Amino acid sequence: MLTGDNRGTARAIAEQSGVDEFHAELLPAEKVEVLARLRREHGCVAMVGDGINDAPALAAADVGIAMGTIGTDAAIQTADVALMSDNPWHLPWLVRHARKTRLTILANIVVAVGLKAAFLVLGAVGLANLWMAILADMGASLAVTFNGMRLLRAPHPAEPPAGTPHP
Repeated sequence: MLTGDNRGTARAIAEQSGVDEFHAELLPAEKVEVLARLRREHGCVAMVGDGINDAPALAAADVGIAMGTIGTDAAIQTADVALMSDNPWHLPWLVRHARKTRLTILANIVVAVGLKAAFLVLGAVGLANLWMAILADMGASLAVTFNGMRLLRAPHPAEPPAGTPHP
């Protein structure tokens, strides 16, 4: 956790939310420095923030996530993602959904390009005509559209268990 708050407040919030490492009383440039160190140690890093003091770190992170309704305009415009709710418990759902989206996009590309390549070869050897290729292309367009629409059926983010403190 990177915060500009005093050490006592940061410690209390870290304990309540289960965060095992926190850095307090940081200026915006210091947040960016800590983020760079974390990137060297752990690889890809994400930053969640809501204020103007978080904007530089949001920009420096591999993925910047702004809290949508309480976030400042600077944080929201700098971030890669803006949550429409300010519930940090939705972050795990966001990561899972992003991974499913990436896999769906890759599958759609493979299907679309594979079908076009197949009909290119079939057309070159005289086993397919223009109308067959057009129908296959339209079928591929519908298939990838419907495959992408499956992401809309994703379950909504889970709420924390009862009694869990809000980070």
